[in-house]
Amino acid sequence: MKNNTTDEIVNFINSVGINVVFETINKDTFLPGITIRHGHLIVDMDKLNYPGDLLHETGHVAVTSAGKRSTLNDNVDTLAADGGNEMAAIAWSYAACKHVGIDPSIVFHENGYKGSSKSFIDNFNQGRYFGVPLLQCYGMTYEPNKAAEINIEPYPAMINWLSQWQ
Repeated sequence: MKNNTTDEIVNFINSVGINVVFETINKDTFLPGITIRHGHLIVDMDKLNYPGDLLHETGHVAVTSAGKRSTLNDNVDTLAADGGNEMAAIAWSYAACKHVGIDPSIVFHENGYKGSSKSFIDNFNQGRYFGVPLLQCYGMTYEPNKAAEINIEPYPAMINWLSQWQ
């Protein structure tokens, strides 16, 4: 699972404009095998436990304002402390799963999200989304009512994978 799924995820991340760099990471990281350097995702394949974690960490980078994205370094746990950034990153991750065609349980695995993985998957699969208003504010997608008004496909479809706010 790790190789094919990881390849699909990495190809997607690169395609949206966030660079993935493979190298050895010689420090502790919030998620094993992943850190951020100048807005790029740094990945140590020998330490990566869950390929889906790549999408979640990328979600944090993607929802950060365009002007600050390149200043992100190390772990983005300081951003995650901001509940809005965390909710937006989770919503972004779910949309990415749907776009790439992978099961959401790959991102929302049982060893992450403080025991809430299953409820996140259930809620998103049933259209009970959180974080989407922020993604809409950032110019990335539209919630169903607004999408219907302007006749475009609603979330989890995305119009921009990177935040458009400055």
